[in-house]
Amino acid sequence: MKPPTPLCRASLVWASGFWAASLATPAVGLGQAPEEWNDERVMELVGRARQLRQSVVVDSTFRSYRAQARGYVYFFVDRPDSDERTLVKADQIALEIAWQAPSRTSQRILGLRDEKLLPTNIRYHLDHLTVVQDDFGDRIRLGDGDEVSEVVHPMASGGPSVYDYSLSDSLSIRYGGDDREVRVYEVRVRPKDPDRPGFIGSVYVDRANAAIVRMLFTFTPSSYVDPYLDYIRISLDNSLWESRHWLPYHQQVELRREMPQLDFLAGSVIRGRFEIDGYEFNDQSPEASFPRPRVTAAPEAERRAFPFERGLFDDLEEEGLSTPPPLEEVRARAREIVANRALSGLAPLRLHLPSASDVLRYDRAEGLFLGAGLNLRAGTASELRLAGGYAFSRKRPSLSFSAVGPPNRVVPVFEAYWDQLRDIGPLPANARLLGTLSGMFFDEDFLDPFFARGARLGLRGPQPGSGLELDLILEQHRSASLSVDGDFRPVLPVDDGVLAAFRVSAPVRLPWRGRGGVSASAAALDGRRFATLLGSAEWELGPGGANPRGSIRGDAGWTSAGAPPQARFLIGGAGTLPGYGVRGFQGRAFWLLRAEGTYPLIRPWLGLRTFAAVGATHLADTDHLPIGWSTGDTDGPRLSAGSGFSLAWEVLRLDFARGLRDGRWEVILSVEPRLRPFL
Repeated sequence: MKPPTPLCRASLVWASGFWAASLATPAVGLGQAPEEWNDERVMELVGRARQLRQSVVVDSTFRSYRAQARGYVYFFVDRPDSDERTLVKADQIALEIAWQAPSRTSQRILGLRDEKLLPTNIRYHLDHLTVVQDDFGDRIRLGDGDEVSEVVHPMASGGPSVYDYSLSDSLSIRYGGDDREVRVYEVRVRPKDPDRPGFIGSVYVDRANAAIVRMLFTFTPSSYVDPYLDYIRISLDNSLWESRHWLPYHQQVELRREMPQLDFLAGSVIRGRFEIDGYEFNDQSPEASFPRPRVTAAPEAERRAFPFERGLFDDLEEEGLSTPPPLEEVRARAREIVANRALSGLAPLRLHLPSASDVLRYDRAEGLFLGAGLNLRAGTASELRLAGGYAFSRKRPSLSFSAVGPPNRVVPVFEAYWDQLRDIGPLPANARLLGTLSGMFFDEDFLDPFFARGARLGLRGPQPGSGLELDLILEQHRSASLSVDGDFRPVLPVDDGVLAAFRVSAPVRLPWRGRGGVSASAAALDGRRFATLLGSAEWELGPGGANPRGSIRGDAGWTSAGAPPQARFLIGGAGTLPGYGVRGFQGRAFWLLRAEGTYPLIRPWLGLRTFAAVGATHLADTDHLPIGWSTGDTDGPRLSAGSGFSLAWEVLRLDFARGLRDGRWEVILSVEPRLRPFL
């Protein structure tokens, strides 16, 4: 038996180091969770809160109220391996809510409008479009019982037999209504048996009378009736009205789903947000104001014509697509309380398919490739993924293994891979799926491939792409070769050898709701040292849908002298500078600025597009062309412009582009860029 190679030995060391890093990571739940549970002080406070909730008449002068509620519900597609989300549908709701002692409630939907930005047939449960008036009562139900059913409220009469309580903190908070500061206690709640349905989170109660002021919570995995549910996170805020009534003020909920048998690195998210105000007290409401069913709606024509005070996308433009801070706080507090137990309702073992092209693809370096994998969610909330496949023309397998630690403040990530397909250049030319189709029929796969074997050990925050990330990389690079027949572009050779690299990357917040990122790495390939810098910035203009939509994006990069060919930058053709040859320019430095806009013609089927791009690559006089490479730099800026059509909710794009400096006409079929990672 041959001894392991240095690369294999290093990979084994790094794999064991992953678990050491996982143990060394600050374990929020283990080190900071309260030690005193169910002591006399907290149980007395819980008893007061429970008694207040059970009182039939809390205030004899408080007999009824009416109020107005305005809300938004958004439906997204997201990627769990990044912080990117794609808006699919937006709804805006106007409600009139009413309450009458002792426990009668009603809600009427006065206004409701929506818009689809991508095709979907989603229909919401009624409680996704309404507000919670009674802090959920003694039994918490969601989705009309199809999502969560009969979870005992921590302040219900049977709560102490189901939950443990801890008095975490005393603090001051300020809310709407009287807008004054109020002293509250934070009571942390966990189920006695975490394997049974239950509430996990914090309940904030008024120090003066033990009324519920705020609740931040999620559920145990067994609480979810729907096997598609990954999690539900809820934030309920009450506010003090007329100096004595704690009533609904601000509510947020987020539900995430995935396929129960399939880990496709894509999920759907429903996020709702409501603001409640305009309270009128002790109005002599007639009996007819409290009909059955509890929720009614105005006729559809009236709902559509309701004069909303804000636009359909105004809230999204202010808050963005990412999870709001209160719901992120729910996740963090739940992890503290249950000490890193898995909180997902998804099955622990699922089929893993990273993307459509990891299942089936075709390119000139591999020919036909078929693959699949497995996902295992460990009891400590770690995730293990194993994937593999076989390239039939190359007649070689590829394998990959990844392990992600529990979502603490710092999350260790370990990857090991064998013959992983890589692409030279920082920017993908087109979706891999379209590259497969183009390769099969037109001998163009939009890739410049090479292969890597090795490992990566990284540290990041609890949410991918949301903070500073550090990576240590050790891998062996090998040139690809043409493995199929056809009139393909030549395969560019790379410098074979062992690469060691340290990389730092971070997102960047930009003005006017822009987003970007920077990355810096120091590396050595077989002892030859070099450094690389990359940066990007992007702004989305307009929400899309029935309205015009546009974007502006800039990318730039630099790598030092002596960098291997695979570290250089390639641009040209679809995805970068249309109207020039695919990957027709290369350099040690590049910059690229792209702008585009879409105007809907026949919504949602047809839109008119226009776009432009300008960019350049640069090679110094002392730089040599790598052996086997025939492309040079752009010799100054190159410009492209064109127009085309977006089809079917802008999913597909058919563009006609022209390179304006020594270029040509080009017809390009592509997909919406935010969908490319799934393909």
